[in-house]
Amino acid sequence: MTNKKDLRIVFMGTPDFAVPSLSELLASGYNVVRVYTQPPRRAGRGKLLTKSPVHQFAEIMGIPVETPESFRKPSVIDDLEALNVDVACVVAYGQILPQRALDAPTFGCLNLHASLLPRWRGAAPVQRAIMAGDAETGVCIMQMEAGLDTGPVLLRKTTPIGAEETTAQLHDRLSQMGAGAIVEALGCLDQLTPALQPDEGVTYAAKIDKAEARIDWSKPAVEVDRLIRGLSPFPGAWFELDGVRIKALGSRLANGSGTAGEVLGSDLRVACGAGAVVLTRLQRAGKAAQDTQVFQQGAQIGAGQRLTGE
Repeated sequence: MTNKKDLRIVFMGTPDFAVPSLSELLASGYNVVRVYTQPPRRAGRGKLLTKSPVHQFAEIMGIPVETPESFRKPSVIDDLEALNVDVACVVAYGQILPQRALDAPTFGCLNLHASLLPRWRGAAPVQRAIMAGDAETGVCIMQMEAGLDTGPVLLRKTTPIGAEETTAQLHDRLSQMGAGAIVEALGCLDQLTPALQPDEGVTYAAKIDKAEARIDWSKPAVEVDRLIRGLSPFPGAWFELDGVRIKALGSRLANGSGTAGEVLGSDLRVACGAGAVVLTRLQRAGKAAQDTQVFQQGAQIGAGQRLTGE
């Protein structure tokens, strides 16, 4: 094979998670000839058309960008085939690639997935790993095929999940870890041995439903804590106090007992069905997130008050 840095690469990605991978490819001297990303979407209070984070970064770096609505259109794949690329690097692109697109690059399409496959295939692997109480997670570089995250794994990296780690924090760590893994995989592309995913241990990381975000204080503290950390920052696990909805964006396990939802101290230690949690970061609707000490300067929620999730 030619020198690794002579590889012609297309990059397919959309959200913030994918930006470090594209950045690392460019910093390592790889030749990214085109970026594919999702079309601009309306976002923010003004509902203005906004380019994806990958789109914005690619333009800054002077890389041609394409934003097809669907890779199902033959003309889109025609254009991809005409590029004569060696490999496609796919990171949270957000579209299903048909077989013809997967076959277009000489070495196929390599996908960065934020879990230890076959555990947590699908849309929300970072959130689901925390919510399930997994002790570790990681990233996999996978040879893409038509199934949902079913392709053989070329490279995997593992990392423990911190006891107080939120999805936001783990997301950022895995994003950086994945960027390094992609560059490592490309550096030894002709030496990697694909490992078929086993049939056992398959789990699916379903997209997060906002209906999951209501805190049920009657559940054990370990489950409440995992929910809070797993749904931080979005959509944010929530409870109500005096009819006002408040998001809990950080927590840790604590000692204590009482009626489910009862506040046990000014540090916002809250009783659960078994055990208690301390809320470490909170957010009122329309306000910025705050650490508990700052939040309590205004809220002054005291022991004996009861938080509800209904």
